[in-house]
Amino acid sequence: MDNQTDLPDFITENPDGSLTVDLLRGITADGVKQEQLTLREPTVDDMIAAEKTAKGDQAMTEVTLFANLAGIAPADIRSAKLKDYSRLQAALAFMNG
Repeated sequence: MDNQTDLPDFITENPDGSLTVDLLRGITADGVKQEQLTLREPTVDDMIAAEKTAKGDQAMTEVTLFANLAGIAPADIRSAKLKDYSRLQAALAFMNG
């Protein structure tokens, strides 16, 4: 079965397992407007590090994980509009799949 057909049209699966997410509003990361974010495929260590950093705060764990996978600061993820954040959540759900 081709997993690409299971993805929403705003997510593209890359050959290395990363996912590129098209954002509606975009975010500014390191002073540059981003219309897409590419999330590399997470490891167990990524999840452990995010949980440790967030100290039990589930929402912050997710923000930290997204930031780590995208290679940007958590504050950049926190500035995302909810529509864009829900797209990132959809990508993560697919990766957890």
